[in-house]
Parts: sequence; C-alpha cells; structure tokens
Amino acid sequence: MKKLMAANWKMFKTAQEAKDTAAELVELVGELSADREVVVFPPFTALHAAGEVFTKHEGYSFGGQNVCAALEGAFTGEISPIMLKDAGCTWALTGHSERRALFGETSEQVGEKTAFALNNGLNVCLCIGETLEEREGGKLEAVIAEQLEKGLATIPDVSAERLAIAYEPVWAIGTGKVAGPEEILEAHAIVRAKLLDILKEKANTTRVLYGGSVKPENATQIISLDNVDGVLVGGASLKAESFSKIVTA
Repeated sequence: MKKLMAANWKMFKTAQEAKDTAAELVELVGELSADREVVVFPPFTALHAAGEVFTKHEGYSFGGQNVCAALEGAFTGEISPIMLKDAGCTWALTGHSERRALFGETSEQVGEKTAFALNNGLNVCLCIGETLEEREGGKLEAVIAEQLEKGLATIPDVSAERLAIAYEPVWAIGTGKVAGPEEILEAHAIVRAKLLDILKEKANTTRVLYGGSVKPENATQIISLDNVDGVLVGGASLKAESFSKIVTA
C-alpha cells in the first residue's frame, strides 16, 4: 500500500503561483519512490494551472478542497463533482475541520458529500479530528466514532483505494503543536478499529493519514508509526522545498 502524501493549499496561491510551486515540487522530488503517491488540493481557481503540471508526472494527482452533494443547481459558491472532474481532478477533500468550524458543516452533511463524490467517480479524503476540549474531556473515541459513522453512513461499495481518512487533531492544525507519537498511535488505532467495524475487511487497505503541523523535521517519525499511511500537510506544503522533503521522508 503506497503512502499518500497530501497537500492542502487552502486559500493560498494564484494560478501562476500554483503552477510554479507544482513545477518546483516535481523537480525537487524527482522520480517518486515506488511506495509514494502525491495528491495536492489547490484552490479552485488554480486547479487547471496545477493540473497542467501534475498530469504530466506519474504518481501525482490533484483535487478540490470541497465538493457539493449535487451535480448542478442553485447552490451559489459550491462546486460539483462533475465540475471538479472537468478540471482534471481525481480527488476531493471532505470534512476538513475548517469547513466544520468556520462554515458550520455537520457530520451528516460531510457524509452526504463523501458518498456523492465517491458515487460520481472521485476519490475522497475524509477529514476527522477532535478539539483540545474534546480530547481533554475524554471524548476522543466518541468524536472519532461519530464523525466516521456519519461520514461513511451511505458510501457506495467502492474499492478501499478510493477512500482515505485523514485524522487531524483540530488543536494541532496551524498551531505548531503536534500530537506526540503515543497520541497519534492511540488515535489511529481507534480510527482503524472503527473502520473495521464500518467497512469490514476493506478497512485493512483504507489509508489513514495524519495531519496537523506536519513539517520536514517530524515527517519521518510520523510516517514510520504503525497505522500511519501518509500525511495531510497544510502550511508546510505551501513551499515546494519543505513539502518535497516531507514527500521523500
């Protein structure tokens, strides 16, 4: 099973900046090792530009940071799976904590988006994770269970490779704080157990990524942990130099 090295560029980069970063990334990384796969989530306006680079290089793909649970309609500001595919995307990101916290997305809505995107041919990286208050309150397992149960409630019968789960403790996203090895191992074990409960044997080949202040300095340690099948990187993915070091960690 290949490690999935994912980058979320959030609301950064013009089209030209995205294209330049993509080109620099593939140059710095060189030929990807056989056990690595890269997916980048640029802003919508930069999908075509980044795609011009990534589609020319094996092992690289790109996707949308959000997706609507409808093919078309009066949904101002949304984007559909067919629009993402038309732009060349093969992936969509769902359930990111910023979508949940800043834009009020519920786990039920995340589940609808996840299932709809999968049904319409996209691969999906579903994000889950707890706040600091929830972790300190002993609610880690309950939060993961709720977000996975509702996030995967109606997914179609698809191959495990088309679904990835990104565990991102909310308190570690963009804060510089990183969950320690024991905390990551604990959370990923809970995620895997819940996936086995929901997906049965498919859970064994569903990749579980870690996200939350991943940097070149800690990537090797994180990637080496049991049940960590890749990373979802935010700030450190904005510069090709730092993300290339994570990709090759």
